[in-house]
Amino acid sequence: MRVPALLLGALLMVFAASGVRAVEPDEVLDDPKLEMRARELSAELRCMVCQNQSIDDSDAPLAKDLRILVRERLKAGDSDRQVLNYLVDRYGEFVLLKPRLALHTLFLWGLPPLALLGGGLAIFLAWKRRKRDSGGEAKPTPLSADEERELKRILDEGAS
Repeated sequence: MRVPALLLGALLMVFAASGVRAVEPDEVLDDPKLEMRARELSAELRCMVCQNQSIDDSDAPLAKDLRILVRERLKAGDSDRQVLNYLVDRYGEFVLLKPRLALHTLFLWGLPPLALLGGGLAIFLAWKRRKRDSGGEAKPTPLSADEERELKRILDEGAS
């Protein structure tokens, strides 16, 4: 019965590690409210090296520089929006993990729902076509004169 204990231990380690952040102690701000804002902003910003991680999760040196820059801007009195705008101006829209809804990102935001609708429509049309082609129940087609003669001959042979 050691297997469940080992499995439980492994699961606990995985879940405990998932909460680990890359923020180092020397980066943490003294003001808890500012630190909380910095963490929220860092979770929204993409690590330009890792690309699929936030700067809050990344150990890359550039991510650390961005975390420090966010904290410096907050200490200088910038609002969250001003910090994000500053970073977007400096690094482009790609720095945001979730792009803003704007005219130039409309295609990006609209493509997933359109793909789902298109897929659903294709499935529906295929189902309709299949139903139409099968005609629901199969209707018997009448036999030709040759087929009737052949059937009669076969039946007569079988009866003898």
